[in-house]
Formats: sequence, structure tokens, C-alpha cells
Amino acid sequence: MTLRLHDTATRTVRDFLPLTPGKAGLYLCGATVQAPPHIGHIRSGVSFDILVRWLKVSGLEVTFCRNVTDIDDKILRTASAEGSPWWAVAERNQRAFTRAYEVLGCLPPDVEPRATGHVPEMITLIRRLVDSGHAYAAGGDVHFEVSSYDRYGALSGQRPEHMRAADDIEGGSAKRDPRDFALWKGHKPGEPYWDTPWGPGRPGWHLECSAMATKYLGPTFDIHGGGLDLVFPHHENEVAQSRAAGDGFARYWLHNGLVNLGGEKMSKSLGNSLLVDAMVAEVRPVELRYYLGQAHYRSGIEYSPEALAEASAAYRRIEGFVVRASEAAGTGTGTGRAGGTGGVGGTGGVGGTGGTGLPLASSLPAAFVAALDDDLAVPQALAVVHEVVTEGNTALAAGDQAGADKQAESVRAMLGVLGLDPLAAPWATAGDSGLSDVVEALVRVALDQRQAARARKDYPAADAIRDQLHAAGIVVEDTPAGPRWELAR
Repeated sequence: MTLRLHDTATRTVRDFLPLTPGKAGLYLCGATVQAPPHIGHIRSGVSFDILVRWLKVSGLEVTFCRNVTDIDDKILRTASAEGSPWWAVAERNQRAFTRAYEVLGCLPPDVEPRATGHVPEMITLIRRLVDSGHAYAAGGDVHFEVSSYDRYGALSGQRPEHMRAADDIEGGSAKRDPRDFALWKGHKPGEPYWDTPWGPGRPGWHLECSAMATKYLGPTFDIHGGGLDLVFPHHENEVAQSRAAGDGFARYWLHNGLVNLGGEKMSKSLGNSLLVDAMVAEVRPVELRYYLGQAHYRSGIEYSPEALAEASAAYRRIEGFVVRASEAAGTGTGTGRAGGTGGVGGTGGVGGTGGTGLPLASSLPAAFVAALDDDLAVPQALAVVHEVVTEGNTALAAGDQAGADKQAESVRAMLGVLGLDPLAAPWATAGDSGLSDVVEALVRVALDQRQAARARKDYPAADAIRDQLHAAGIVVEDTPAGPRWELAR
């Protein structure tokens, strides 16, 4: 089955046919760094991380570009309210986003351009638009003339006569049309500025992405992604200015659904943010990743603690089988708690792997491959994972180690695609800090003492040791192969 993706521009699911055979270029609208990230921001990172992984597993050489908007009205307002330099606000929050992507296991982009590093490319793009009659200077600003581009509104499906006025310029009386949007904003006291042929100032938000995308992926590239809230006006304006300048720009537009809380889009303005830094102190990062990635990427997520707990329990069922199978095969010891202490054994192999370290498509169940080829249908793919886990648990219960090994290999291959393999980095080492061997040794001493008490039929002492371990957060399970332990969940 050919990979098929939902294209926002055509409102259809289309066969994905790369511009250059064997390669794929992907641009993702990344962070506007006026504040640290909440899970609504990072859902986009997780969704497109799965896409990048699947493109690579499908045999494509991927160039993944995810930008950082480090100059913007919101950043300047935050800086003013704090009394901080604008660049300090941007740098602090840029680091928070990087930390959030990393803690949730997202692969790093091949290039992560900052807007402030690409002003020369933006000036070149503005000049092309002014010279071709699609943009004009007025009152110190430079605006894109919406009426000059007859396809304006096609991406979002809106008719220009029904669109609201662009509100990106204070008191935009110099505009020829209220819908015209700013490519360049004239300098105001206290704001950063760059010199241009049209006067000093700073770039408009929409201009930044067009300049950076084409700088690294070429005038025409494969996929442009982002959150559903960016379709209009941001992506509509990107495609208008890029194609008006003569670039083919993105051939497929993909948008992920939003995370809602109480029926409203999660946003800082509503005061309902769930910051990633805070959440990973309460729930394991791998479980938060499972939660954010388990729904279809185009579906909305209504956040609730109960839904997060259900996702955590579902992941733990998968994780428990992988760890038990690893232990039974003698390739892992200690707890199966990914992202915690106690050790989970070695990283092991996952069938055949390509140069990326990801599994080869040929090592994956056909139903799993078909699900992801069908517009990244992760819910159907996870259903396959859970089916194989059930088969693997049945094999373990029957003492069929060969069967359990086979199912565990299949499960780990599928989890590798989804970035969820508990025995692979980063989850196999997350939160370790070098303590796993120490914890394992200490728990083993207690278990040896318990076994000695049972051998001399001192069952009250054995039970007391087990109770003390449980009080410390250690759960002990007696198995035919001896006691095993894991951290309480």
C-alpha cells in the first residue's frame, strides 16, 4: 500500500509522491517562544515525529526542518511586561521547548532555523514581491496585497470577501485593503530593528516561515505541517506570498488537531495551560508521549486526568509484556518501569534495522504497516500492537519462549516506529542518573533475605520484608523463575 496523507489544500487523502524519488522534505511550524510549552504545543511535535519516523521506515531520506520564531509581537509584549530584553525571553523559552521535545522522545530536526538569523532571505523575498507588484511599502511598513493573488483563501476554503481584516499592524490606515497583511513592520521606539531598502524595522510572522522553508528545502518541497489553528491566517498567508513570488512551495499541507481543556483550545490567554515541565514531574514522559500520540493526528484531544491515566495504563500493559519477555529470555533484569530506576536490561535488537536505527518496514506486521500508510492511523496501529501483546502474554503463560520472543520482537519493532520502545533510548535510560544498578542491588539484598526467611519457613518475616518494599514503592511478584520486582504504578 502506498503512503496516503490528508492534504488540507485539496481536502482529500492523497497518495504521497515525493518531489524527488527516495527523498522527502518536511517543514514544521515550530515554536513562537514567548512562553514555555504546554502539551497543546508539544502534541504537534509528537505527531510530526511519528510522521518523520514513518517516512524513514518507508525508506525515504528525510530532511526535517522545524523553525523557531524568536521575534514576534507576543515576544515583545512579554518582554515589556517582564522588563526583560526580548532576546532573553526568546532564549529562555526556546530552551524550554527543546527540553520538552527531548523529554518526550522527539527526534531532533535536521535543521532548526531561527527567524532572526534569516533576515537577509526575508528582505530578498520582500524585494521579489514588491518588484512583481504583489507588495507595497506604506507608512514605514511593507504589506502583501491580497487582491493581487487570485488564489487567496484556497488553502483555508474561505472567500476573500468574507475574511476579517488583518490585525497585524496597529492602526493600519496605510493599507490599501484591510485584509492586506504585513511583510515588514516599521521600527517603533524600544523595539529591535534591521535596516532594509524600505526603512528600519522587523519581519512579519508570516514572512519568516516562507523565507526559512525555501532556504533549506528549496522553492518547492514536499510537506508543510503545523497545528490546525495555523491554517488561517498564517499558512494561508505563507502560501500566498510564496506562490506570488514564483515559488511552488509546499505540495502537501498536514495539520494536527488541537488539545482542548473544558471544551476550549488550550492556550496561555485562557489560563488553562498544562506545562510540559510540570506534567513530566507527575507522569512518566513515555506515558505522556503515548497519550499525545495515541489519537489520530487530525483529531482533537479533550484533556482530562482520567484520559491520561487510561493512556498510562494502556502503555504499561504493553511495557509489562516487553519487559517480562526480555527477562524470560535472559536479556533484561529488574524493573520494567521505563523512564524510572531499577534497570530494564539492554536495548536489544528489533528485527532488521536501517541506517537510522529504526526498524525496516519488512519487519513489521502487515496490518500495522497498512494502518500507518493510511494517513498515519495510529489508533489502528496501536490496536495491532495490543493484539500482538495479547498473543505474547499467552505464549509466556504457556512457557513458549520462542513464541514470546517472536511477539516481543514484533512489538518492539512497532513501538520503535511510534517512539515508545521501553527498552530503547531514551526510555531505557531516562531518569536513571546512574542509580539503576544501585537500586537493583539494594532490592536484590532484600529479596534474598525474603527468600531465606521463606526457606526457613519464617513467613511473617518474609511478609514483613515484602510489605516494607511495597511501602517504599517496590512491588514484588513471585514467578516460577523466582521473584521479580518493579516500581509501584
